[in-house]
Amino acid sequence: MKITFAGAAKTVTGSKHIIQLWDNKKIMLDCGMYQGMGKETHALNSAEITDPHSVSAILLSHAHIDHSGLIPKFVKDGFNGAVFCTEATHALCEIMLRDSAYIQEADVKYSNTKNKREGDDAYEPLYTYEDVEQALDQFIIIEENETIPIIDGIKARFIPNGHILESAAIYLEIDEISEKHTVLFTGDIGRYDATLMKNPETPPQADYIICESTYGDRLHDHTIHAEQGLLNTALHTLKNKRGKLIIPAFSLGRTQELVFALNKLDLHGLLPEVRIFVDSPLAIDATDIMREYSYLLNMEVKRFKQGTRNDPFGFKKLIYVKDQKHSQRLNTLDAPCIIISASGMADAGRVKHHIYHALEDAKNTILFVGYAEPNSLAGRLQSGEKTVTIFGDERKVEAEISYIKSLSAHADYKEMIRYLSNNNSGKVKRLFLVHGDEKVALNFKEHLKENGYHNVVIPDKNWTFST
Repeated sequence: MKITFAGAAKTVTGSKHIIQLWDNKKIMLDCGMYQGMGKETHALNSAEITDPHSVSAILLSHAHIDHSGLIPKFVKDGFNGAVFCTEATHALCEIMLRDSAYIQEADVKYSNTKNKREGDDAYEPLYTYEDVEQALDQFIIIEENETIPIIDGIKARFIPNGHILESAAIYLEIDEISEKHTVLFTGDIGRYDATLMKNPETPPQADYIICESTYGDRLHDHTIHAEQGLLNTALHTLKNKRGKLIIPAFSLGRTQELVFALNKLDLHGLLPEVRIFVDSPLAIDATDIMREYSYLLNMEVKRFKQGTRNDPFGFKKLIYVKDQKHSQRLNTLDAPCIIISASGMADAGRVKHHIYHALEDAKNTILFVGYAEPNSLAGRLQSGEKTVTIFGDERKVEAEISYIKSLSAHADYKEMIRYLSNNNSGKVKRLFLVHGDEKVALNFKEHLKENGYHNVVIPDKNWTFST
């Protein structure tokens, strides 16, 4: 058996790992897009992963674009195998991948207009809407915790891991005739006692573990503290400064967590009388799917639905914005309000426009609630840069920049170690750390050593491990 780390190696995005058997048959764990990598992003996503005809199947841990976003390109390039995932992941990919195709085509149209003016070469989108439709036809839905054959020699089980709606770790049983292996791919590990999701289910013992390390160097506050931080920031901005609170948030997961938290705060009469806008068509579609699959969410959500408000994602002050003209009017709105808009890294989407218009006014606050690549607009604002370039214009950072860490859907290092605790560290032959910056992964490696894991490897991109 060989494992090639084709993405998310010493980076947080672009998850994709290839497992090759003795007879050269291959499967891929995730097929994700790089995001927030600055000028390198397009080149990284355009590069060939591996011969698509050589891969028999893709096993998809969850719907986030940094895990699913290159599936249509891989199909466009010739992949004709099955994509295995859970039911809700498939439903979410239908909207996420179609939206990604729209962004690809819109970005290329804009860039090629600019390139033509400057005499540069035009380029093609990574994939189109038609490529997405073809890819979706190749999806096969499987049940959680059901062991199924993938190809000869590999069986897989998708184990709920609490990151987003029906996300899963993938447990592989590999039979290579002369030897057998078990491999655990954690995917993105969710938090314990999270806002919406159930706790991650404990995975079984594995010979080899491919583990995320996004927050391998920090501890999160309890989600109760996050809600208090959200309230404090809202009151400070809306009542004291009479400004706008703009929250960049990923359309899937983080937006719904924020809406549910604000719903609870409003139910207890803690929010001022202001309008709250969710300005993202994709987030609206994702929220509809969250409602449809709400039986998969935790007991707090289920209890909330039995109370005076039966919709965790809807209340009087909340306004969902789909229309682009309505979105544009928010930039000239001269009244305190909350705007939740995608994307979380602020490199694209409507939130980039909101930040552009709000950034040079000190009464406004930009509140970040999740991970951001250092090169992204979100990352640069969080690092304390005094001026940033948006849409080709230099903008002074006069607005207040705030950050709540404990709303993350990624486990911290103690939670990840808790997640792995059912595995006897002495029986784990190798533990590979992926989906994390190198410094963070090195820090997490030390924490793992303290807990008995001594065969920890931080792979380079495209490095291959052989048993």
